[in-house]
Amino acid sequence: MSLPRALLPLSSLLCLASIAVASTNSHVARHAANGMDMSMDDGMAMANGTMMPMLHFSLGDTLYFEGWVPQTRAALFGACVGLFLLAIVDRWLAAVRSLAEAGWRREVTKRLGADCDDDKNKKAQGLIRRIRLQAPPFVLAHDLTRGLLHALQAALGFAFMLAVMTFQAAYIITILGGLGVGEMLFGRYRAAADGAH
Repeated sequence: MSLPRALLPLSSLLCLASIAVASTNSHVARHAANGMDMSMDDGMAMANGTMMPMLHFSLGDTLYFEGWVPQTRAALFGACVGLFLLAIVDRWLAAVRSLAEAGWRREVTKRLGADCDDDKNKKAQGLIRRIRLQAPPFVLAHDLTRGLLHALQAALGFAFMLAVMTFQAAYIITILGGLGVGEMLFGRYRAAADGAH
């Protein structure tokens, strides 16, 4: 049974791809004989141990600093407690940021309303409605604080990413648990502030 004409270019492309993969594998095998093993089957050798490219519960993963390598179960537990607390702090920062945003929004709206003599003034009410639809004016104290809170949240996000990239399952489970507990503790504040538009 022969292939339809429409599939001939696809089959030749697949044939070329398989030849390329086979030649790459033999190229890697030749380099492995020269002392450079580029295989991804084993852990990557590091100064303080190995980094396994799969989820694991083994000890010896570097967490953030070269000197912070939990070698015992107690040290791993301590690192997990620290990650758990950092995850709770991340959710707390999110709640603080939302509450601050709601407070700043109320302050700007009140300030714009106080600039008018009469609260029933149609022009002032139109301005207040417009400011709710558009971005509020630049206020150094508000925007500086907003930037710092965002930078702290981003730093924590990068710290969590680095911990997850070790593939240490205990770190991943701990971070997820801490984020969940932090959201249970502080999520209602964020939801209340976001609903205060």
